[in-house]
Amino acid sequence: MFGPFKNESLIDFSDSANKNEMEAALLRVAAEAEQQKIIPLIIGGRKVKTKETFTTVNPAKPKQVLGTFYKAGKKEAQQAINAAEKAFADWAAEPAQRRAEILIRAAELMRLHRYEINATMVLEVGKNWVEADADTAEAIDFFEFYAREAVRYDKGQPVGHYPNERNETFYIPLGVISVIPPWNFPNAILAGMTTAALVAGNTVCLKPASDAPLIGYKVAQLLFAAGIPRGVLNFVPGPGPTCGEELVTNPKVRMICFTGSRAVGLGISEKAAKMAPGQKWIKRLIAEMGGKNTLIVDETADLDHAAVSAVASAFGFQGQKCSACSRVIVVQQVYEKFKKKVVKLIGGITVGPVTDERNFMGPVINPASLKKWQQYVRIAKRQARIVIGGNKINIDGGYFCEPTLVDNVKPGSRIDQEEIFAPLLAMIKVKDFEEALRVANATEYGLTGGLCSTSRERIERVRRELHVGNLYVNRKITGALVNLQPFGGFNMSGTDSKAGGSDYLLLFLQAKSFTERF
Repeated sequence: MFGPFKNESLIDFSDSANKNEMEAALLRVAAEAEQQKIIPLIIGGRKVKTKETFTTVNPAKPKQVLGTFYKAGKKEAQQAINAAEKAFADWAAEPAQRRAEILIRAAELMRLHRYEINATMVLEVGKNWVEADADTAEAIDFFEFYAREAVRYDKGQPVGHYPNERNETFYIPLGVISVIPPWNFPNAILAGMTTAALVAGNTVCLKPASDAPLIGYKVAQLLFAAGIPRGVLNFVPGPGPTCGEELVTNPKVRMICFTGSRAVGLGISEKAAKMAPGQKWIKRLIAEMGGKNTLIVDETADLDHAAVSAVASAFGFQGQKCSACSRVIVVQQVYEKFKKKVVKLIGGITVGPVTDERNFMGPVINPASLKKWQQYVRIAKRQARIVIGGNKINIDGGYFCEPTLVDNVKPGSRIDQEEIFAPLLAMIKVKDFEEALRVANATEYGLTGGLCSTSRERIERVRRELHVGNLYVNRKITGALVNLQPFGGFNMSGTDSKAGGSDYLLLFLQAKSFTERF
């Protein structure tokens, strides 16, 4: 048995020894990238090469190639599904305790390689040091938490007593699960979805995000080193229209676990709902699809604390968290005063390559993201007003842009309604708290939200009436912790599958009732 679960502590980079270790790891990962051979697919425990390849680059310096990968297509996805199907029976028969022990070993290995994993994220997706380490700490939390959850669920459900009968209800795994994670939490979300499926006794076909395959590969290698058997986990990086399509539509796939955009998530939902020839089940789907997240600031709030919360939520990791604050709705009585505080904080944000720990904001992930940010800046100039920011930054050809604040945003406008996923924060002025609550709820999303207020009545109102999966009061609206703030949203934000919560593993299991008369 394992001891009580405890959230992983973060590295203190103000400690010179830790700082030196991180700097050394960044140099090692960059040097390895220059020498690395083409990285293969891993199917049924075998290294598989294909005719086509693709590269992953540093978004802060796109000429720096970090890795070259063989590209999986439809054929390779089918091979991975077949390998996972073949491995399923033996893996499902393994005791839950043994599967859990593998996850505990994986947690230890990730601690051992923590600086390397962090450095890879700094280079591959542009996370600053603190954000990268928080991502890794969350992955370790998922390993540790889901290991314990698997042992708990292995005990089955309590049932009543009936004379002359033995009755049990217990849980069994589903089968082959396709895991399709995002690039923005390339360690934590990938590791969490993958290991939840595995520890429950399922087999996995893992297709990492095309912008972050190197992290995905390193996590897969770590899981193999921890003891995941051949074929139980298959690594198939490749494009969505070919590899991803097969992982969703193949009749042997029992479940799809996806985090990403609304458009892709809805497409997966539609395809997964269609029965394929030979399919024996209704496919399950976990989908987390982003948000248009809101922080409400009322006239009773501590405005200094509210401004810090808004800026941290909006511009942490360049606004590229699904939980990021995209709108701040402020009661008119304190609107101008609050705006001045936000502008001052934004003016102090440092932007540049996050290999330098002094930079808070790095690049957005790719040229398409930069182009999208520029598009919304143009919309903001026409429909609202740029208060600060709005300019692209030219550094080494990287995808850098300024943290941007937009005010005079009208409820119902594109800036108010559409997910931007970039460092752009909309300010909306409202008459009072009642209007703030109406505007906050007037979106098709429902992931995260928050309130800064000292009014107990209003805090209780948002608790009941603000329709989001994760609600925060008097703090930032990002940074959910495993076992403390299970994460997942409503409406177009997803299926409300609470990652890091006590009911999450149940989604990867099915209940079986057994009765014996004597």
